[in-house]
Amino acid sequence: MASILRFRKLCYVEPVKFQFFQPHNFDKKEKTVATEAKTSLENNEKRNKRQPKERSCVNSCCCVIGYMCTTWWLLLVLYHCLPAAFPGFQVPESPGTRLKREGLTALHPVVLVPGIVTGGLELWEGKPCAEGLFRKRLWGGSFTELLKRPLCLLEHLALHNETGLDPPGIRLRAVSGLVAADYFAPGYFVWAVLIENLAKIGYEGKNMHMAAYDWRLSFQNTEIRDQTLSRLKSQIELMYVTNGYKKVVVVPHSMGVIYFLHFLKWVETPPPMGGGGGPGWCGKHIKSIMNIGPVFLGVPKAVSNLFSAEAKDMASIRAMDPGVLDSEILRLQALEHVMRVTRTWDSIASLLPKGGETVWGNLDWSPEEGYACDLSKKRYLQASAGDKDTNGSDVKMDFHVKESNKYGRIISFGKETLQLPSSQLPSVDTEEFLGTRTNRNTNSSCGGEVWTEYDEMCRETIRKIAENKPYTARTALDLLRFVAPKMMQRVDSHLSYGIADNLDDPKYTRYKHWSNPLETKLPDAPDIEIYCSYGVGIPTERSYVYKLSPK
Repeated sequence: MASILRFRKLCYVEPVKFQFFQPHNFDKKEKTVATEAKTSLENNEKRNKRQPKERSCVNSCCCVIGYMCTTWWLLLVLYHCLPAAFPGFQVPESPGTRLKREGLTALHPVVLVPGIVTGGLELWEGKPCAEGLFRKRLWGGSFTELLKRPLCLLEHLALHNETGLDPPGIRLRAVSGLVAADYFAPGYFVWAVLIENLAKIGYEGKNMHMAAYDWRLSFQNTEIRDQTLSRLKSQIELMYVTNGYKKVVVVPHSMGVIYFLHFLKWVETPPPMGGGGGPGWCGKHIKSIMNIGPVFLGVPKAVSNLFSAEAKDMASIRAMDPGVLDSEILRLQALEHVMRVTRTWDSIASLLPKGGETVWGNLDWSPEEGYACDLSKKRYLQASAGDKDTNGSDVKMDFHVKESNKYGRIISFGKETLQLPSSQLPSVDTEEFLGTRTNRNTNSSCGGEVWTEYDEMCRETIRKIAENKPYTARTALDLLRFVAPKMMQRVDSHLSYGIADNLDDPKYTRYKHWSNPLETKLPDAPDIEIYCSYGVGIPTERSYVYKLSPK
């Protein structure tokens, strides 16, 4: 019995390897098989070395995020480790310190008017996906929530596509105070440096105010929903009284310039459309207006943003890694989401080019002719002795000229379309847009998982309006009316882009014309000083070339 148990132990607990006698020819066969397997393995390794593995969209996305995080942490470590000033290196004196040393002190109260995107937005009411974010910044902060729940963030940033106001169950409001637009993100300042230098000569909360507003809304809707214009009027009046009846200096930036232009007309207009301040209100309360980077006549970049959610910065991201924005594995579909959200923001539509072809050029002409900026061959021509004004300053500065491109064609489909003579191009008819949209075949839509208004158009319709056709500042508006009818129907009731024939015409008293300097009058206040500060010699986006995808 004991021997049987020992045998079971050998079989089941500790199996034994038995050796059997094999003839010599079997050893040769085993060696042959082993040699063939070894050779096959070496060939596979060489083939794998010759053909590198393709990177998936997940790997590409992770690499981009890894590079960004590594760069950010490296810069952060360097910022905290390096000394404030190197030995022998003198820190330049700030403008505020120099002005204080020269005896300059605060006199007139200052109102800062931020532009588009730079102002912070905080959550007051949201969907269940935004739980725990009450009164936290969803825009203009650390943007950590963008990585945690991006679709939830976009849902809350979007406005109602028909009213242009809050969607049901969502309320985002502008952050108040100087912190509303001092920093756009940690380390990325907007107004912080200006505020700091003003503080060095005596400014503080009682004589400096940030006129924050919800930059997503149309200008009149900021008053309808938040009474922002009324609160700005009251704040200016309060600062005027509490600072010894000294007039206010207003410093608007970018889109804030045309927002304040709208305010100048609104404040003197009788209620209920206006603020009821009367014709002399601006002259009584405003000393001067210092416009920084004003966009009085709009920017071409707004056309591309509303048309396809693309511009130079987005093209740069695509060039770095094309798979990140349009990943089918991650289902990001970033451009579709951005397009869906930004088409609810009337603020972007307020930046569309104004003045049509008279200002921005047509198929054969543009105001840049002879002054196009080419970075690779940019040359400044020295002014001659006769080109100096009475102060001895140069008044002539030119760039290298590129004659092939026609910048009046803001949107072109195909590179040849940007350069061909207008006689060789098909004409663009407004009736074609209206007829094509009315008779489109909705059954052959190009819909995706993210709904946009492109989903109501079939590919043949898109090709019909795009193939070999350029669009100017005038026809680009018709193009937007075709691809985004709901947005443009809302925009046409709040904004205007033409040139007034007669400013005394009663139709120009409507608020849709107040932000267009070509269709409205400045207030009757001859003592107001108006300044404009522009960058010079900086390459700026002017026109865009699209390529039709064969898919």
